[in-house]
Amino acid sequence: MTRGLSFIEMLVTLAIFGLIMAAVTDSVLFFYRANTSSLEQGQQVENARRGEELFVRDVREATYGDDGAYPIASMASSSITFFADTDLDGAVERIRYTLIGMSLYRNVTEPTTTNPPAYVGGGATSTVSQYVRNFDENAALFRYYNASSTEVTNTQFINTVVSVTINLIVDIVQKHTPGKFTLTESATLRNLRAQ
Repeated sequence: MTRGLSFIEMLVTLAIFGLIMAAVTDSVLFFYRANTSSLEQGQQVENARRGEELFVRDVREATYGDDGAYPIASMASSSITFFADTDLDGAVERIRYTLIGMSLYRNVTEPTTTNPPAYVGGGATSTVSQYVRNFDENAALFRYYNASSTEVTNTQFINTVVSVTINLIVDIVQKHTPGKFTLTESATLRNLRAQ
């Protein structure tokens, strides 16, 4: 004689199944809540890494401006302005990387077609990286070196700079795991001619 489940047995089975599903759902939600910060941090670190690669590529192509200016127009611990033909159109653009608050920006200004060429106007600005904590950490974003690998800190010696190091500190929420990430890369100016 075959016997099926009674109504009470079926209710108990459904209740146990519901409790198991609720526990699994809570575990998955807890995992995602706990790892949201890590996932966001990973995304920002990846964005910073790509921004750093863009900076290195730009600086390596630094050359004399179309107006004859030295490849590095200005240098500071949180900004740098230099000249490079990054879009390979034959005109040398003025490029400025600057840290404002917690965002690193890149500004590109095309030279005028006048004779002699000039760099006027604001240019096009894009965000390179966010959640940059260099100001919070009191750490220089850019460092400059001469041919002897001695750091150049005085802007009077800007014409001795042959390489630049970028040191990005990224952290979405301070004092939470996974913590800050520091990305460091160096670039040598390839297109310098003897002065």
